[in-house]
Amino acid sequence: MAQLLDPNSIGPVDIALVVFEGNSFSGDVAPALAELNDSGVVHIIDLAFVSKDAAGATTVVEVEDADVADAFVGLTGDRLDLLNDEDLDLLAADLEPNTSALIVVWENSWMARIGAAVRGSGGYLAGMTRIPADVVAVAIQALADEDQGGN
Repeated sequence: MAQLLDPNSIGPVDIALVVFEGNSFSGDVAPALAELNDSGVVHIIDLAFVSKDAAGATTVVEVEDADVADAFVGLTGDRLDLLNDEDLDLLAADLEPNTSALIVVWENSWMARIGAAVRGSGGYLAGMTRIPADVVAVAIQALADEDQGGN
């Protein structure tokens, strides 16, 4: 039976589509996901793979059925199945030929306490934006350049 989450006590839930060119996914990201899940920083809710071959045919594979399933042991147990077949088909359709992707849905467990406090106070999250890693890198480099020029 799937683990049920209490919507009043969970943190924000995110989804990521991680693309691998050349359909060469090896499962090397599994230990990093397991570490985050085991530490309680995140709670992995759902995982799936999608791929598109060179001819453009798509395949959707649940993690339990994938060749790299052993790498994800402990992450694919009692979880909610939030990704339905339609979601996965849409994600697979958007892939370039000869690519595969790992779709990960997780709860930001570290944020659950503050989220419950905000909701309990009658507040709500009105918006959130993730700053792309390349933008952060440029900003950090600009600060470093400024520090070097100001000394």
